[in-house]
This record gives sequence, C-alpha cells and structure tokens, in this order.
Amino acid sequence: MGALTTEDPTTGAAVPEDALRRDIRLVTSLLGQTLVRAEGQELLDLVEEVRAHSKEGSLAQLPTIDLDLTTKVARAFTAYFHLANVTEQVHRGRALVEQCAQEGGWIAQAVERIRAAGIDGERLGEEAARVCVRPVLTAHPTEVTRRSTLDKLRRIAALLDEPDSARRTRRLAESIDLLWATDEIRVEAPEPTDEARNGIYYLEGLSRAAVPDVVEELRDELGEAGAGLSLDAVPLRFGTWMGGDRDGNPNVTPEVTREVLGLQAVHGIGLLRDRVDVLRRDLSVSDHLSTTSDELDERLAAMLEQLPQIELRYRRLNAQEPYRLYLTAVGVRLGLTQERVRRGEAHVPGQDYADDVELLDDLLVLHRSVSEHQGELVAAGELERLVRTVRSTGLTLAALDVREHSAKHHDAVGQLLDLTGDLDEPYAALDQLGRMRVLGAELAGRRPLARRPLPLEGDAVTTARAFDAVVWALDSFGARTVESYIISMTRHADDVLAAVVLGREAGLVDIQAGVARVGFVPLLETVEELGKAEEIITALLSEPSYREVVRLRGDVQEVMLGYSDSNKSGGIAASQWQIQRAQRVITDLGARFGVRMTFFHGRGGSVGRGGGPTYDAILALPAGTVAGEVKITEQGEVISDKYALPVLARQNLELMIAATLEASVLHREHRRSADETERWDALMDRVADAAQERYLELTEREGLAGYFLSATPVDLLGQLRIGSRPSRRPGADAGLDDLRAIPWVFGWTQSRQIVPGWYGVGSGLAAAGEDIETLREMYQSWPFFRSFLDNVAMTLAKTDLGIARQYVAALAPDGEGTLDDIAAELDRTVAEVLRVTGDAALLDREPTLRTTLEIREHYLQPLHHLQVDLLRRQRDGEDDPRLGRALLHTVSGIAAGMRNTG
Repeated sequence: MGALTTEDPTTGAAVPEDALRRDIRLVTSLLGQTLVRAEGQELLDLVEEVRAHSKEGSLAQLPTIDLDLTTKVARAFTAYFHLANVTEQVHRGRALVEQCAQEGGWIAQAVERIRAAGIDGERLGEEAARVCVRPVLTAHPTEVTRRSTLDKLRRIAALLDEPDSARRTRRLAESIDLLWATDEIRVEAPEPTDEARNGIYYLEGLSRAAVPDVVEELRDELGEAGAGLSLDAVPLRFGTWMGGDRDGNPNVTPEVTREVLGLQAVHGIGLLRDRVDVLRRDLSVSDHLSTTSDELDERLAAMLEQLPQIELRYRRLNAQEPYRLYLTAVGVRLGLTQERVRRGEAHVPGQDYADDVELLDDLLVLHRSVSEHQGELVAAGELERLVRTVRSTGLTLAALDVREHSAKHHDAVGQLLDLTGDLDEPYAALDQLGRMRVLGAELAGRRPLARRPLPLEGDAVTTARAFDAVVWALDSFGARTVESYIISMTRHADDVLAAVVLGREAGLVDIQAGVARVGFVPLLETVEELGKAEEIITALLSEPSYREVVRLRGDVQEVMLGYSDSNKSGGIAASQWQIQRAQRVITDLGARFGVRMTFFHGRGGSVGRGGGPTYDAILALPAGTVAGEVKITEQGEVISDKYALPVLARQNLELMIAATLEASVLHREHRRSADETERWDALMDRVADAAQERYLELTEREGLAGYFLSATPVDLLGQLRIGSRPSRRPGADAGLDDLRAIPWVFGWTQSRQIVPGWYGVGSGLAAAGEDIETLREMYQSWPFFRSFLDNVAMTLAKTDLGIARQYVAALAPDGEGTLDDIAAELDRTVAEVLRVTGDAALLDREPTLRTTLEIREHYLQPLHHLQVDLLRRQRDGEDDPRLGRALLHTVSGIAAGMRNTG
C-alpha cells in the first residue's frame, strides 16, 4: 500500500521512530502486495485513490463504487489499522524493555521510591505480603476483532521480533495473506462457553510465564531492599466473569456456570501438570549424593501405597531419585483430578486432589525438604515458581465471580416468603425498611424457607439454582473457586440481604454454624447510588446478622463501584467524583465498624466507561483505600491490547503490582492538607454539579433518543455478534434508560461525538468562575484531578464533530440543533481544559500521540464516509445482504483505528 507506509501510526509510546517507520513500511507494503495477489492491482489503486481524496478533504467527490468493492476497501483500511496497531505494540514492548533495562522495572522503581521515603525493609515486607492485585476478565462485548484475527496478528508480532531476513519477510507475507483471507465478521454470536474459552486462552498464557515471572521479580526486588516475600503471599490472582455474569444475560445458566468452571479446571490442571513435569526433570537429586527430609519420605511412602496408578518403571527407574518419584506421584494425582473433573465424579481421598490447598500442601513438603537439604538457591528456583503459580491460579486458573440483578433476588425470596404465610402482606408490597426487618429476622433464624427443590416459578428457579452451582463449585474445586457474589443495581441494603437469604437456602451461609462460604458484594452503579453509599453501607453493617456474615469472612467487605453506568446516568465529571467520594466514605465507615473495606473497580476500556492509564488510575485513588488490594475489570479489547503479547502482558501485570504497592505504602495518609481538602472538595462539588446539570440537559432533552438512534450506528452493535449478552436488559423498553453503557458509548464513539468521555466538563469547569488558580493548583498537585482532566483531554482529541456532522446531515437532519449544542459544549470544554492545564493545544505535552491521531484521521475518514453512505442506503430500505456486511466492516475498521469499541 505504497504511500501508506511513510507515516508513523504509533499511539503514544516513546519508541525509536526509524525502526517503527521501517516495520510499518514493511507490513503495509506486504499488505499492498497481498491485495494485488488476492484481488488485483485495481483494488490497490482504488485504495490509494480513496486515501488521496481523504488527505485532500475531497471524499465527497469519490465516484460511486459497488458494494463488493466497498467491502474490500473497508477491509483494506481495517487490515492497515490491525497491522499498524500490532507493529506499534511490538515496538512499545521493546521500548519498555529498554527503558526498564536503563531505569529499572516498574516494581524496582516503586521499591526505590518507597525506600527513599524512609520505609525500612521490615515494614516494606509486611506491606508487600498484603499486596493482592486481581485483574478480572469479563465478557463485555467490546472486542470486535475475532480470535482468528488476533491469533494471526500475534503471529505477525512474533515475526516482527525476529531479526530481519528473507525468511521473516516471506513468513510475514504468508501471515498477511492469511489475515486477508480471514473473515472479520462472526457468523453467529458467541455462547457464554465460547467467551469462556477465549478467556481461558489468555489466562492459560498468562499463568505459564507472565505470572511466575512478575511474582519472581517482586520477590527479587524486595530482597534487594532487605525485605522478603512469604510463600503464603498471593500478590497476583486472576478473576473472571465469563460464565458467572448472569445480570441481564439469560444465556448464562447454572449449567453454563458448571461447564465453564469445568473447562477452567481442565485447562488449569493441565497447565500445572506441565509445570510439575518440568520440575520433575529438573529435580534429579540422588539419595546417594544428598538427603531428603523425613517428612517428605513419609509422604512419599504414603503416596506410593495409595497410588497404584504410578507405573512400575517410574518406581524402578527413580528409586534413588526421591524428588522425581515424589513429583511423579503429584503428577499422577493431578491427572486423576483432571479425570475426575472431566467425568463429573466425586473426590476420592488420597487419589485426586480435592482442591488447591491439598496440592499446595504436597508442594510445600517438597519445598521444605529442598530448602533444608539442597539449599535456598535450588528451592527458590523452579520449585518456588510452581508454588507461587498454584497460589495465583488455584486449580481453575482464576476465581469466578457470580453476578445477578437485585430484582431477581427479591423475586425469588419473595416467592418463598409469601409461601410461608407469615407476612401480613405480600413481600413485594413491603417497603425497604420492612424488607430489612423480614430478611434480617430470617438470617438470624435457622429455619429453611422451604423444602428442596425450592417451590419457585419463572426466572426465580434459575436465580436460586445459581446458588446451588456455587455450592457445587466450592465442593468440587475449593474455597477459592468462587469468592464473590455480586448484586447488581444495589439501591438499598435489603438488596444484599435478599441474596444472602437465598445463599442460606443453598447452604452457603449458616450463621449459627459459623459458615459463610462466599462474600456478598453490593454493586453501586449509578451516580444516585454512589451518592447514597454511606446510607447503604451503614444500614448493611448495622444489621446484626449480616455483620456476623462479614465477621465470618474475616471482617472484610468488598464493594464494587460501577464506572460505566454511573457515567451514563450522570456524566463523566459527576461519575468520577462520586466514585472518589464513595471510596472515602466507605473506608471511613469500615474503620467505624471494624471492617476492612476493599473495592472492586468496574472500569471499561474507553474513558467514557472509566478507562485510562492503569498506573495513574491506581495512584489517583483516595488515600488509604488501596491497602494492598486492587481488583479491577479488564474488558473487551483491553484484554487483547494488554495481554496478547507476552512482553506487554508482563509489563502490565508488573505496573499494576508496582502501583498497588506504592499506593498502599506511600498513600496511606492524605496527601492534601486539611485546607486543601476543604477548598478542593468544595470546588470539585461545584464542578461536578454543574457538569451533571449540563449533561442531564442533553440526555433528558426531548428527542435525544431519536437523535442517538438515527445519528449513530448503535443499531449495528447487535449485528456484530461479538457477545452473548443482549444490549438491553430483558423487558427493557426502546428508550435510553435501559440501554446498556456499552452500546451507549459505542454509538457516540463510532460517530466521533464521544459524548460520554467529556460532555459537561466544560460547563463544570466554567462554574468555578474566578477560582481558576485553585483549579490549576488542583491539576498540578492532586493526582485524581490531573488524571481526570488528562483522560478528558485524550477523548477531546479523538472527538471530530466535522465527521459527526456527516452522520447528522445524512441520517438525522432534524438533529442539527442537538449537534449544535454538543458543538458548543465541546468548544467550551476544550477552552476550559486548556485554561486549567495552561497548554496551548490538546495533547501539547504528548506531541507524538497528537501527531499519531492526526495521521490516523486520513485512514479513519474514508471508513466514516463509507459508513454514513451505507447507513443511509440501508435506512432508505435498500435490501442487499452485502450492504449489511459492508457496514459491519466499517464498524470493525473504525474500532481498530480508534483502538476501542465501547
């Protein structure tokens, strides 16, 4: 694609420009050759003509082309973005490795800053032992790119990392030919098990290398600082929602949950078997030359007696190599565990492993023996890496969270309570306080509400059976398999209690017996609920029976914060500020009730759904709220962007651990003075209130739903078939209130209005009036405010209302007034942001990124032009299946060019 190769499409990483340009030139030239081989010179010439018109601003003068050619042009630009993106990822990884070699890695730098602050090794070790970072992979439908395409891009990335050679060029050409021959559009929507398999693909890859590498790096850096990392520590532990997120997704049934956990276990155990086999080959210690512990000898003798499955040849060949024979026995037990899972059979003591605790017990016996008899150096090698991997993965690679909407729990528990005949009126007629009294009394008692199977009807049947699936999971794979049950749309404390009562019916909770097998997690999703955080959490922890449940869980209460829905309901300024305030309030309440509060951050990939640089986001959290633990969602395209390439996977995990350690140690106390806190909070209240008011003027504007549905391609999201979850909750109407946050952000992003990422901020900042110096002071000295404005500035730079006007003119001509209002707020927001930051232009301090975005426009504009024309034709009634496919290819290309979907 000739001229396409002369410009740098990086996304902001500081990389050697010549090397990046060279690789971009290579892959895009090869793409041009692919187009000629597969489609003919005419297509390449047409692509170049379209690009030239784009640079000259004359796309409207393009001649009409047929649908087949339109599809091929869209695919060509999409392929360009895929290749540019993966090449940039490769060079970003190289730059990070080089930077770490010169300046030290993320963890090393964090430890250095901590030591520079006067923290001694002993305290550093104590703090590090509490660090637990948990990225939680979700199936949110924002990854447009198919796995087949991602696999080919990963192969291209690996080839780009090889030395230049004729073979490399030939293999790259082969891979790009296959990329072009791969259909970007899914034939059908994935089922939840398909989504889970995709998650397992990433989890398995991460657990094989990145996880043990990063934890080993943490141990070594702590050791250099005079601190240690206990073998009991779990600094990294993955979570997943795939197969457990039932909220609004009728496809996630209790049977699906069981099937997904079985898949996770089979793959997780398979990974551990491989690691045990590697270690078995390494630990060839002969009892003629060295000794072993009595503890290990006794354990080995017992296993040899209990495991007739150990082949005679191993018993004979490894008779003088006790560690090898021991690990053979461990491998056999893991194999039996894998077979138990596959067949759905019960655990047999002494044969398969009941859970990861039993496996760890065997491995720690080995570790103690090696440490005592062969030395710490050997013990700290592959053996310790295996122990720490098991700590991180368990048997199932990741812990599964289960999530359900609060209304579902009330429906189920209400049916059961009504059947008892004990209530004076139907459960559904009770107010919130009445439900609190009834549910609290039930928890305090011991009676079951009904005999099993529970006499339920409708959706309540599967709601209750989901709790049975959790019991099965804990019994089958151990206590760490499911740790959190999340209640969506928690508006009051009774929403949590209803779920706990259903948990009691399933046997997950029994206060009198001292049983609380899972934690119950309120999800505060909207600006209104975040503002009521104090009321909700106070009522919850004041309820004696629930407080006992929390005590049984170690006096720890997890609270999930919803970034996406709160943004949709109140705008980005109010959302971000209420989340910040809620964390402070909830942490203070925890201290009052003697409960350690932990937070689960439900962030999306785009800024409009809480996204942004992870390191900055963690350091911007309120003082004292991290306390060693960060749990955060990784959604959609973010997963592949962070974890597809091994070098980037390691870097991202390391920076999360480093930021968590630094925030836990150095940000324990408030970094602002009392005077600054009072002044800045009061001003931020004004900014957020004014921004929310302006945002609601737009979202509550008469006709906005029609404008949004007409002036954006939001209706195409479902046709992409990228997720198993519907874009609306079941029973929702056609308005905007029940539209999920992902399609909300998707529509605005594809049409380049990107309202969720900035709208209202200009009015909010303007409301500060003469307090501009205070705003500047806040930007310079308050990480939260700086991160907030920098993310807004990034979104503003991606917003292009010139392109948006093309959508409105062609698809929603009656919406010009709405777009004019959006444009006025855009101008105001740009001016106010620059007034606070002191910059002359957006991204003034990141010129490489600014240039990159400007360059990408030349390739995005043709896709927008094609999308608008195709949407107009489709909505005018043109009935051609090729038109729909062409449209979906434009969506895919714009998503690739913008680096996010929704």
